[in-house]
Amino acid sequence: MIRPLSRCVSLAAASLIAISTAQAQDPVVISSKIDTEGSVLGQLILQRLEQGGIEVEDRLQLGGTSIVREALLAGEIDLYPEYTGNGAFFFDMTDSPVWNDAGEAYETVREHDAEANGLVWLTPAEANNTWAISVRGELAREHGLSSLEDLASYLDDGGAFKLAASAEFVESPQALPAFQSAYGFELSEEELLILSGGNTAATMRAAAQQTSGVNAAMTYGTDGGLQALDLVVMDDTLGVQPVYQPAPVVREAVLDQYPEIAELLEPVFQALDKETLQRLNGDVAVNGRAPDAVAAEFLATLGD
Repeated sequence: MIRPLSRCVSLAAASLIAISTAQAQDPVVISSKIDTEGSVLGQLILQRLEQGGIEVEDRLQLGGTSIVREALLAGEIDLYPEYTGNGAFFFDMTDSPVWNDAGEAYETVREHDAEANGLVWLTPAEANNTWAISVRGELAREHGLSSLEDLASYLDDGGAFKLAASAEFVESPQALPAFQSAYGFELSEEELLILSGGNTAATMRAAAQQTSGVNAAMTYGTDGGLQALDLVVMDDTLGVQPVYQPAPVVREAVLDQYPEIAELLEPVFQALDKETLQRLNGDVAVNGRAPDAVAAEFLATLGD
């Protein structure tokens, strides 16, 4: 039987409305990387969107960078926190100096991902999760050390120093050699404790326990154990290391559907400076608290 044209149009319109309604009700799939910081940032995003009345689906701590990134590109997830400096690897730009400047790094990855992949980078955190040298708190306070320039002056004056680090950190041209070249110091073999396969948990523990006279450690800028172990990050004032600021990355189609996502997340990430993110990570990694509880408590301090 052939339906009248008006009836066909009505049915087609009804179908479009039904599809549109179904799409509007689709939850936003939130994911994150599998590490401690990923769990914290992911919970902040998930809970903030829930507070804003957006239905979400929890796929947090999905895996490493490549797994989560591919899931976003494939449309299997909608939003996750990524680091600006990883744009160097996403777009084969590891030799570019733009990654050493926070503003340039953000703008570069934002523009490239929008053009190539239809992804939108939202407001980043001030915190920078990059390679760092951290010293024992008592040493920092006694000698007024807050930056690598301060540390260089301390070493030039003959200050006692011993750094626990991995072989990669000591040998990689982008790590300790880059710091030494930029700040004008050079550590001797006696001033280094190289830990085989050492990760930051091991180097921080060596500094905290003063193993073999160690009073400094290779760390990342937002490591959760820093505050708990009273270790102070020396600021990289000359911008030697690539900047790794966390920021929410969302599929453009999802942001078009829920434009309020940007406004909801902006104050959250603006509040995440280095010390704040260290503290939140430490609550999970050191104090054993659940990431969802840590995130909820922090969001409560922000208000509406």
